[in-house]
Amino acid sequence: MADSWLTEVPEMSRRDLLAIRQTLDGAYRNFSREYGEGIEAFFDPLLHFLVWFEDLLLATPWWLVIAVLAGIAYLASRSWKLPTAVVVSFTLIAYLGMWEDTMSTMSIILVCTLVAIGVGVPIGIAMSKSNRTQAMVTPLLDIMQTMPAFVYLIPVVMLLGIGKIPGVIAVVIYAIPPVIRLTNLGIRLVDKDVLEAATAYGANGFQRLFQIQLPLAMPTIMAGINQTIMMALAMVVIASMIGVSGLGQPVLKSITNQYFTLGLLNGLAIVVIAIIFDRVSQSYAKRSQQHLKGGDHD
Repeated sequence: MADSWLTEVPEMSRRDLLAIRQTLDGAYRNFSREYGEGIEAFFDPLLHFLVWFEDLLLATPWWLVIAVLAGIAYLASRSWKLPTAVVVSFTLIAYLGMWEDTMSTMSIILVCTLVAIGVGVPIGIAMSKSNRTQAMVTPLLDIMQTMPAFVYLIPVVMLLGIGKIPGVIAVVIYAIPPVIRLTNLGIRLVDKDVLEAATAYGANGFQRLFQIQLPLAMPTIMAGINQTIMMALAMVVIASMIGVSGLGQPVLKSITNQYFTLGLLNGLAIVVIAIIFDRVSQSYAKRSQQHLKGGDHD
């Protein structure tokens, strides 16, 4: 009698679990059918901007793109070593026939980074101003950072299909936690004595945030942006599975067809972009920190 009861309980649990899963799947399908077109229309401006920016990079002469990137690298580092590395790396990428895929990848990464900054920094500011908000958002960030990358593709593809915008959304969701966390951390680490002095001189909350807290927290925020860029680049290959163009497509092709050289070269191109973006953002963060401390510039 006891044995039969023990065998019935798991069977009932399995039936209940199956019913819950079917209910949730049906609810999400109904949601995607009812609101999918509206959500897609909401992201149309972002799609147009992404397509325009990608077309701009592809239409611009390769030497001009490299010159602009080298100029940005010099402004960030005030050293010729990083611009030289930019020129050599991107010239080699163009020579090896990976220029178009590289520009597509850069357009995706830059747009995703801008979206992540535009969404993540305000959330980080809100977390720094309220312990309750921090307590609510932190578990969500923990889930986002521990969830396998492939899982992000499932709800996005079911809702919006395949294409650039689903890829951008998946990349942003995967890459946004660092900029949120480090914006919150950077603002909370600002010296309270400095804030009290600003308040004593009549600064309001808006002035304290934009003239004191954000500038002092900028090195930490830049570290978060740096990590967001790295995570976005890591997601490029996975996002290529849902139609995102760029260096991820040849890597995926090389995996399915065992093209070792194709995968190696495009993988190295992704590494080069990651290193350059990392060095540029770190150099800018160091220079901004030196400026705040009154240090000398190179």
